[in-house]
Amino acid sequence: MATRRPHTDAPDTAAAFDRLAAAPAGRERALLVEELVTAWLPMAHRIAGKFKDRGENLEDLQQVAAVGLVKAVERYDPAQGAFEAYAVPTITGEIRRHFRDHGWDVRVPRRVQELRNKVRIARRELLEQPGRTREPAPEEIAARADLTLDEVRAGMEALDSYRALSLDAETASAQDQGDGYSLADTLGAVEAAYDRIDAREAAKAGLRALPERERHILYLRYFEDMTQARIAEKIGVSQMQISRLISHSCARVRDRAAA
Repeated sequence: MATRRPHTDAPDTAAAFDRLAAAPAGRERALLVEELVTAWLPMAHRIAGKFKDRGENLEDLQQVAAVGLVKAVERYDPAQGAFEAYAVPTITGEIRRHFRDHGWDVRVPRRVQELRNKVRIARRELLEQPGRTREPAPEEIAARADLTLDEVRAGMEALDSYRALSLDAETASAQDQGDGYSLADTLGAVEAAYDRIDAREAAKAGLRALPERERHILYLRYFEDMTQARIAEKIGVSQMQISRLISHSCARVRDRAAA
């Protein structure tokens, strides 16, 4: 049976791990942890590289993998077997948790993700400057990250777009007033055409029951928008007769619809 070939980034650190297992808490132990993390960091970066095409910045993934590596080094017991076999699932699990807790809810273009990361890093570096008491202006972030103002604005918008807002989320006013008004309640509107559809359907039976002459008069009045005088002239009767016929026909249609 073929033996498993170790990776080139799997150094021989067994002696260091033995010393770490025996070292009490303190400076010596901290230095050993730092030495081991440095030795195994290429492996952590290799594992992070496997996730680079999932929408996250590679540098961020490498940082997450490094956190997982530190946990693996601190928790490893040499009696458990080879360190690599213990560290790989620990680091991978840390990266998967990162995607679960910090991944994008909506797939966005890689360019937008990169802008977001550049803006985030530049903003953090500016905020960490000694004496800084205010939020960095877009112009400062642009200068720090070597971006245009439009790119900074796009990156700042992406900072607020990492998570999709649930339609069940309460609006700001609802949170202040405690009325339970959700975002979904603000979407859509009552369609007035529905009432017109009901009225039209209700009127059809009454219109069919009218004599053809009266239907024609109503059509000229309400669909051709002709005045009663013009209808009277077209039909060959007086305007008074047209007025009575329209009133009588409309009443019959209403009665039929109500029934």
